[in-house]
Amino acid sequence: MNPPRVALFVTCLVDLHRPSIGFASIALLEAAGCQVEIPKAQTCCGQPAYNAGDRTTARDLARGIIAAFAAYDYVVVPSGSCAGMLSRHLPELFGEDPNLRAAADALAAKTFELTTFLVDVMHFTPAPPPLPILATYHDSCAGLRELGVKSQPRQLLAAVPGLELSEMAEPELCCGFGGTFCIKFPDISARMAADKATGIEATGAALLLAGDLGCLLNLAGTLSRRNAKTEVRHIAEILAGIAPTTPAIGIPAK
Repeated sequence: MNPPRVALFVTCLVDLHRPSIGFASIALLEAAGCQVEIPKAQTCCGQPAYNAGDRTTARDLARGIIAAFAAYDYVVVPSGSCAGMLSRHLPELFGEDPNLRAAADALAAKTFELTTFLVDVMHFTPAPPPLPILATYHDSCAGLRELGVKSQPRQLLAAVPGLELSEMAEPELCCGFGGTFCIKFPDISARMAADKATGIEATGAALLLAGDLGCLLNLAGTLSRRNAKTEVRHIAEILAGIAPTTPAIGIPAK
């Protein structure tokens, strides 16, 4: 039986700010037995335009995405936010075009957030190196509420020798980023991030993990301004064992 042909949807933030997440995702998918490819024609998922009400731009991007990913068995995304756009909202853009709606539905049906794909589809258990550290996990809004990502990352983290998970009092509390939300409502966003940071610090964890880079960048900035000692990383970096070789999020490479 041939391995599943998986396309990695890298996401704009990973491509521009944290390529190590993409490489970690590839390593995990290959370890799970997948044939991984990265379509060069991929672009932004269209979520910023969609959330801003610019349906014309969102549709133009969606057409390109549908064409670029049509040939693959699965599309895997290391972000609940972008995965939610492709699997929940992209089909809504073509309600009056039956042909494109069918193609968008087909794409949505085979699109998965990374940890969900590894656990629910591939039934994969990683074998990362030991990491004796106290960590806490932030549940991003899109992954949790749109895609049901909750137990999957915790199941994967349980395979990390030495890692102890200390849950926040409110792990499901929004970090305040919300894409364009933080631009439209900066004061509210900053207060939400501060509340989240307080919850993170209360755990005593030395490591903050999540599956969405937007949330992690936002929280890394907030924690840094509070002089917190919490290291911030994407879960894929921990599971793939590349954390010791890369600076934490928010810390520039030397």
